[in-house]
Amino acid sequence: MASELFTPLLLGSGAVLTNRIAKAAMEENMAGPGQLPDRQLIGLYRRWAAGGTGLLITGNVMVHAEALTGPAGVVLDDAAPLEPFIEWAKAGKSGGGAIWMQINHPGRQVASDMPGVVWGPSDLGVDLGKHSGRFGRPSAMTAQQIDATVRRFAVTAARAEQAGFDGVEIHAAHGYLLSQFLSPLVNKRTDAWGGSLENRARMLLDTVRAVRAAVSPTFTVAVKLNSADFQRGGFDANDARQVIEWLSLLDVDVVELSGGSYESPAMTGRSTDTRTQAREAYFLELAKELVKTSPVPLMLTGGITRRATADQVLASGVAIVGMGTALAVTPDLPNRWKNGRETDRQMRPVTWKDKPLASAASMAQVRRQLRRLARGSDPRPGIHPAIALVAEQRQQRQALRRYRTWLPTRLKAAAGHRHR
Repeated sequence: MASELFTPLLLGSGAVLTNRIAKAAMEENMAGPGQLPDRQLIGLYRRWAAGGTGLLITGNVMVHAEALTGPAGVVLDDAAPLEPFIEWAKAGKSGGGAIWMQINHPGRQVASDMPGVVWGPSDLGVDLGKHSGRFGRPSAMTAQQIDATVRRFAVTAARAEQAGFDGVEIHAAHGYLLSQFLSPLVNKRTDAWGGSLENRARMLLDTVRAVRAAVSPTFTVAVKLNSADFQRGGFDANDARQVIEWLSLLDVDVVELSGGSYESPAMTGRSTDTRTQAREAYFLELAKELVKTSPVPLMLTGGITRRATADQVLASGVAIVGMGTALAVTPDLPNRWKNGRETDRQMRPVTWKDKPLASAASMAQVRRQLRRLARGSDPRPGIHPAIALVAEQRQQRQALRRYRTWLPTRLKAAAGHRHR
């Protein structure tokens, strides 16, 4: 059977992807001064664009300046200058592919040493056992805060389109805010946003409606959704099937399937559940079930490194193959596949028994490679995870000092903007 990997894909919005390979979002945490994309981040995307992917999805861009997943997160709100984002979009499209901006709100997954706000559907904190103190204690969101956050997503999407991005991906996976509302383990509300799946999905669906209304019909709108939370009693594949059906009614072009959260980091191949123990395509078995009924094209991300696996994913009915770590260590992997070659690099495995620490070290290893790519250097995936983690923590401390200085200035400017 001929591979579909390098065939175009027509989306519902009318957009056409040049092939079925996507660089999935990885949280770069590489914002420059002002929480903006800088020369290094733009250089990183130019490098990926030259590697042959049909689609680049950015690491999550924050819709709320007071709520970041990390101190070096990029912020695109109504006060951010657009010029750096215009340059970022140009770099992402320089190889002929498309670029989408992933837009996100962390909700309760905000580090305890960060300024700003820690919000959630309920006041339940992240449970990481002895590491639980890493995250702040959330306050349950008011109806006004929920409505304001929905509007923030719409503002960021509209500005992404103005900057030249081809689409946005709304992040509703990995335990971030919209995923928290979907989860019966985290969302204990008794009002219109809690209880039934329909109520728990309300914030996501309202966000999609607001985003779709704020952008043009030809602008792509995608959603990243957990196929499952991989926690007993959490959001599961049956819930995902129903949410995908609702999303299809709102002109969503693609749903990307992933899984897990900080409490069960299945997205790094380390869940508290046995269903992601396969070495590659962690979520393929669940995707095979969901694709049978999905009215929306699906994208699958999680552990794909070889062309044979990518072909297997497409053969299952999935429309787009998403890769993260594989493109951090081999940025030209699509071009290699096209020429009959595979990667000659593998990330050093993290075998620590402490799952939260191992997950943090895995992400630090990846970000180390991203910084090397951004500087024009070759990856060095053999770095010891402990060394990567210590270096990451040092960079995070520097970024945190900068963010703490910047945030009051941004809030003051925003207050002045509102009173004009």
